[in-house]
Amino acid sequence: MAQEILSVAVWKPVPEMEAASLATLRELTSIVARKGYARDLLYRDRESNYVFLRYWKSEDARRAAQEDPEMLRCWARLGNEIKIVKVYETLTEALPEGV
Repeated sequence: MAQEILSVAVWKPVPEMEAASLATLRELTSIVARKGYARDLLYRDRESNYVFLRYWKSEDARRAAQEDPEMLRCWARLGNEIKIVKVYETLTEALPEGV
């Protein structure tokens, strides 16, 4: 079984675009779940940044999502609705299993 890959994005909505960005993110998350690419979590910090965690099912799933026309349309729209603060494409677990 392939190991999940954690990606994290920290972002702020463009002024006047918060509702639109959250709607686009809901659509994107729905596509991801329906197609089995990953599982997503969204948090908000005290400075109004959103922290988005995506646990990719595998590297193959991530690659397929990056080529998926539905996903590409959502990412393009989201690019006009948010400002990225920081992205971590791949994070690895710092503590080995069993510790």
